[in-house]
Amino acid sequence: MRKIPVPMLLLSAAFSVNPAWALDSSGTPVVVTPLASPTTTASGQPITLPRKNVQVLVSTYDIAPGANLPVHRHPFPRYAYVQAGTLKVTNVETGNSNTYKTGDFIIEMIGQWHQATNIGDIEVKLLVIDQVEEGAKNTELRR
Repeated sequence: MRKIPVPMLLLSAAFSVNPAWALDSSGTPVVVTPLASPTTTASGQPITLPRKNVQVLVSTYDIAPGANLPVHRHPFPRYAYVQAGTLKVTNVETGNSNTYKTGDFIIEMIGQWHQATNIGDIEVKLLVIDQVEEGAKNTELRR
């Protein structure tokens, strides 16, 4: 059996416990803060990806205090990171609501009608990432 010196074991353990250290070889600190690792949407659905020609769309949303987004749904996955503010999202099919605040990560429901309201006194700022079939839109408004 091969013996491994104790300092090498400690160094290996440090890298496996804090993978951020392994990202920079110059000795400059790098901090990785996990924000989320869910496997389901906000309404409990499994996350499914488009089947062909996936396109990633990245955008920002600025939602004024008191603003109500219209009832809509998304046929493909949509992820949002709340950079500022407080947003209430209501599934109009079930009546269930979730409230998201600065620092929260949202995996929006797929194919379910919902609406969102800025319930805070500052602008909601979202970083939104969509995964769609190339050329498709990811928001359908209810008529």
